[in-house]
Amino acid sequence: MNLQYVAELLDKVRASNPLVHSMTNVVVTNFTANGLLALGASPIMAYAKEEVADIARISGAVVLNIGTLNETEVAAMKLAGASANEQGVPVILDPVGAGATAYRTQVSRDLMSELKVSILRGNAAEVANVIGHAWQIKGVDAGAVEGNIAELARTAAHQCNTVAVITGKVDYVSDGSHTYEIHNGDAILTRVTGTGCLLTAVIGAFAAVEPDGVQAAAAALVYYGVAAEIAANRTKEQGPGSFQIEFLNQLSLVSADDVLRLGHIK
Repeated sequence: MNLQYVAELLDKVRASNPLVHSMTNVVVTNFTANGLLALGASPIMAYAKEEVADIARISGAVVLNIGTLNETEVAAMKLAGASANEQGVPVILDPVGAGATAYRTQVSRDLMSELKVSILRGNAAEVANVIGHAWQIKGVDAGAVEGNIAELARTAAHQCNTVAVITGKVDYVSDGSHTYEIHNGDAILTRVTGTGCLLTAVIGAFAAVEPDGVQAAAAALVYYGVAAEIAANRTKEQGPGSFQIEFLNQLSLVSADDVLRLGHIK
């Protein structure tokens, strides 16, 4: 995996315009849709149990995000995930707030056990709680990060037979055998609601064109982080509102040359 391949995958996503079925939460729906459009993907948000299986079947990826979960939407997620599994469509799970409540934790584990999840994306606390490791969490945000995050990613990948993506100051991607560190992004991402949720959807767009989940996720993280860095630099005197708009701009404008110039992966 190198930056040249990241740049090639970015171009491939934009050329392919993959349909990403994003069953996300009510807080971030608009931001997620706009972010996917800026990337060059095609978002669709469908939640009704009567149609989610059909939508998943024709999608390039299915993204399940439990940010504002309820019993009806969880049932629909299982239908969409099962349909995606039948068609070989990658399923990406964002276990928002796993560990904050017993319900969130159990739903996350149920989805992992009942579906073939290609990529699990969360912060360290969420991923740790999905696999039964104790980790501090406050609301849907990770608490103090202690311990070996790279090892946590490898353990989660092995235990769940998936690609584990743990995001934070440094991002980690692992399938248990191969592990990448991505050193891109900016702290202001944590001051805009939904940047983690959009990231999961962006990973879905990359997974729609790259069957290797490790490479798809790592490439998405580099691209996303580079866009954030450029946006943060351009709005550093203005605050998170201006950053959010410029970030959407940069998700559209970031070029292969920007990835090669600013990307940091090892």
